Amino acid sequence: MSKTKKALMLASVASMIVQFNEDNIQILNSLGYQVDVAANFDFGSALSQERIDDYKITLHNRGTNVYNLPIPRSIFSVNNIVRSYKEIKSIVNQNDYDIVHCHSPIGGVLCRLSCRKARKNGTKVIYTAHGFHFFKGASKLAWAIYYPIEKFCSRFTDVLITINKEDFERAKNFKSKKVEYVPGIGVHTEEFRNVNCAREDIRKEFGFKTDDIVFMSVGQLSVRKNHEVAIRALAKIKNDKIKYLLVGFGELEDYLKKLVNELGLENRVVFAGYRGDVKQLLHSVDAFVFPSLQEGLPVSLMEAMSVGLPVVCSRIRGNTDLLEGSRGGYMYDCYDVEGFAQGMEKIAYGETLSMGQVNIDTMKKFDIEKVNSEMLRIYSQISKQ
Repeated sequence: MSKTKKALMLASVASMIVQFNEDNIQILNSLGYQVDVAANFDFGSALSQERIDDYKITLHNRGTNVYNLPIPRSIFSVNNIVRSYKEIKSIVNQNDYDIVHCHSPIGGVLCRLSCRKARKNGTKVIYTAHGFHFFKGASKLAWAIYYPIEKFCSRFTDVLITINKEDFERAKNFKSKKVEYVPGIGVHTEEFRNVNCAREDIRKEFGFKTDDIVFMSVGQLSVRKNHEVAIRALAKIKNDKIKYLLVGFGELEDYLKKLVNELGLENRVVFAGYRGDVKQLLHSVDAFVFPSLQEGLPVSLMEAMSVGLPVVCSRIRGNTDLLEGSRGGYMYDCYDVEGFAQGMEKIAYGETLSMGQVNIDTMKKFDIEKVNSEMLRIYSQISKQ
């Protein structure tokens, strides 16, 4: 009787599994693997706790083994890092996995260190870097901390997957057995493109009028997402018809709401909080603004481009993979408030139909079917080793 093939999907936070790895789990299932899931289901997720709890129930109903780990978001949370390392090591050694696929900087490091013994016994370890913390323009501290750690851990990696070209070129110098480039985590472009929604009803819900020009952002209200630049850019545009819809929640919500009040933008900026209808919202606005400081390959930007929205975004790794050399929008330095204001005005007062079509065409290269095809190839190849 042949042994049941087993795999583990691990990430620091549960939302990384929900948002980026459901297709990977299904691909592994199709190859005959029983897939267990491990993550922190209690803290740190980019999704609401209700959504995370529902997903956990879904996994249990499938018969999936779920391991709730205390993986922290900070490298200074030493006690939880040590606890997580011990728990991951125990899970891996007890279950005799054929494949372990890990994600997230802290989760990826802890998992690969925990799998050293298992690799000697035949376990194959895959690590997807969703954007190294060291990149062109990153701080010296980020390079000093994260670069040597990632390079060291690469020697315990059978396949290192990168999702943007800058990381791919850098990872070629690491010690992992193989480095792969996959164009992101995949976007269901047709699903986002073909949405029926009551556009005017949605706009009325937020107090937007038919002739308002609405920019939208999706993402955690955090320092990394840099929404402050977009808010300050809006303040420089002296046209009350140009509005801004922020979808998401996070630690900077109170600060950003206070800033909006100080700039007199109460009637032009709407904080929507967490929403489960992002597809419909994207079809109800006119453009997308994305001033993020750091990305691997940004899903929210790709979703907006799939819909055909013109964009104004920061000129950073990941964003440049999507927009550099195209006519789908405008890119500026992260803190260039004047630049963002100019880009938003150009879109508000210019012809944007061609921008939208350019973005739709661009996103065909990042469609979920192409990404899934690559992941099927990678999983199939490592299964034969």
